Amino acid sequence: MPIELDCRGLACPGPVLQTKEALEREHPNTIKVTVDNEASKQNVTRFLESQNFEVTVEREGSLYHVIGKNKSGETTPLKGSAALEAGPERKKIMVMVATDRMGYGDDELGHKLLMNFLKTLKEMGEDLWRLVLVNNGVKLSIDGSEALPTLKELAQTGVHILVCGTCLTHFDLLEKKEIGETTNMLDIVTSMQVADKVINI
Repeated sequence: MPIELDCRGLACPGPVLQTKEALEREHPNTIKVTVDNEASKQNVTRFLESQNFEVTVEREGSLYHVIGKNKSGETTPLKGSAALEAGPERKKIMVMVATDRMGYGDDELGHKLLMNFLKTLKEMGEDLWRLVLVNNGVKLSIDGSEALPTLKELAQTGVHILVCGTCLTHFDLLEKKEIGETTNMLDIVTSMQVADKVINI
């Protein structure tokens, strides 16, 4: 039986958590989730797609109706979030960057240090699993950022870059994001849970 969720006004990761709980409780073949911001629309869409749902989005003024239909037509156990996928043979290092500069003191020096840090991350090789950008760190992912070429190079090597949707919305930068998947706190916390090592900057 189709179910509908009204997630208007909920901050991240509320809409995704309610969607996850509904799938676990009801096992619907069709679900409709109403949200009122772009970040929540992207997060719910990505979560439903990770659960084998075919997703369409209908716009109604400032609202988004995210409609998911189970591709198989059968109720299936909830799968792990797409954010957690990694080969069992790989060590999983997650790097969380919460700033657009490194350390305190001279801001120009801090910016140069962070750019050098990002360029050096490739030395981790295949062990570098996730790069998560939160707070001021999301500014590294936007159009015009000096870090963009480096981030694109990392993405091409298989590093998954997750960018906090709440943070992008707070800074009014959602439309300027050029790299990475818009993510939510559920993905971030579960990624931390399964990572072999978490490095915070």
